[in-house]
Amino acid sequence: MKPDRFEAITRHYGELRVAIVGDFCLDRYLEIDPARQEISIETGLPVHNVVRVRSQPGAAGTILNNLVALGAQAIYPIGFCGEDGEGFELRHCLAEKPGVKAGAFVMTPDRRTFTYCKPLMMAAGKAPRELNRLDSKNWSATPANVEDELISGLHAVVSEINAVIVMDQVDVPETGVVTRRVLVAIGELASKKRDLLVIADSRRSLRGYPAVAFKMNRAELAALTGMPKELTLEGSKRAASELARKMQRPVFVTLSENGIVGADARGNVEHERALPVRGEIDIVGAGDAVMANLAAALTNGAAVGEAIELANAAASVVIHQLGTTGTASREQLRELLCP
Repeated sequence: MKPDRFEAITRHYGELRVAIVGDFCLDRYLEIDPARQEISIETGLPVHNVVRVRSQPGAAGTILNNLVALGAQAIYPIGFCGEDGEGFELRHCLAEKPGVKAGAFVMTPDRRTFTYCKPLMMAAGKAPRELNRLDSKNWSATPANVEDELISGLHAVVSEINAVIVMDQVDVPETGVVTRRVLVAIGELASKKRDLLVIADSRRSLRGYPAVAFKMNRAELAALTGMPKELTLEGSKRAASELARKMQRPVFVTLSENGIVGADARGNVEHERALPVRGEIDIVGAGDAVMANLAAALTNGAAVGEAIELANAAASVVIHQLGTTGTASREQLRELLCP
C-alpha cells in the first residue's frame, strides 16, 4: 500500500464511532511459575502456583481492544455480564479503555459472565505455554428482559455511530447476545440506514442473518453455502463472489496462511496473501483483529482490496504476540505496509 493511500484511509480513525453488538467475555490469564510447583499434602497432586493474574476484555472485547488500539473516538459495547466477580472485573476492564462508552452494557443477575480462564506456564527463556482453559458460559436461553435491554441499548446509540460490528461467539444458539430477536433489530436498523456499515461474524454460522456485510473463515463459508468443507482458494473466491452478489453486501473470508478473500456487493473479488511469518506465532485473536480493521477501513472509504490489505497486516501483527490476545495499532500497520 502506498503511504499516501495508507494515510488517506487511516488518518480519520480518531473519528470512528462504533457499536459492537456481541458476546463480551473476560479473558483472565493466570501466569504460573513452574519453579514454584509443589505437591499438595491433601491430594498428592501437583500444585501450580500463580504469580500474576491479568485480565482484559475478550471475544467481542478483543474487537473492542483492536479499535482502541486504532484510536477510535467512541466504542459502544452492546452486551451483558453477570452480577458476579467476573462481571465486576470485566466492567472495570472496559472502563479503563479510552473511548469506551459502556452505558448500554447490561449487568444482570439473570446471566453469568462469560469467562475464558487461561493458565499460562511461564518458563524463563521460553514462550508462554497455555494449559487447559477453564471456561464459564451460559447454557440457558437469554431472558426476554435482557434482550429488551440490549435492543434498547442499540437504539440509544444509533444516532452516535458510523458502524456496527456484530460478533456471535457462543456455541449454543440463543444463549448469548445475538439472539433471533436481537438479529431482527439489527436487520431493521441495516435496512433503514443503508449508509451505515453493519458487518457480522458468527462462530456457528451466518445462516439466517439479515443483509449485512459478512466476515467468516473458509469452513464457515463452506457450511453457509453448502460447498465442500475444504474449499480451494478459487472455490472460496467463487463462493464469496456469489454470496456477495446475492446479499448485495461485501463478503470477507479468512483463509489462514492463504490470507483473505474479499468480494464487494457486485461480486468483484480481491485476494491478499498472508504476510510471511517472522518467528513463533499464536493465532488467537487474529480473526478479531481482521474484523476491527475491516470495519475501520470500510468506514473510512477503503475499497475491498485496501480493507483486506490492512486487515491482513493487522492479523500478522497480532499472531506474533505470544501469551496474550493481541492488538494492532495504526503505527504497527504503517511499519508493515509502508516500510
